[in-house]
Amino acid sequence: MKLEIITPDKKLFEGSIKSAIFPGSEGSFGVYDNHAAMIATLKEGKVQLIEDNNNKIEFAVKGGVVEVNKNKVIVLAE
Repeated sequence: MKLEIITPDKKLFEGSIKSAIFPGSEGSFGVYDNHAAMIATLKEGKVQLIEDNNNKIEFAVKGGVVEVNKNKVIVLAE
């Protein structure tokens, strides 16, 4: 699936991933291929990604919003 992480200043990440774990306002949650469409808010924490090549990446966020739709994930992060 495709993922973009965008902040007010710049695009932090754009690429293809196997999975992602987000610090949701109501608790952490994971997103995988063919995940149901959803919108969720984020609290301060770390976004953890596993790229298609199994490389692991982490980004710190102060909050934001995640939209998942048709194997595309967009994160608007603070």
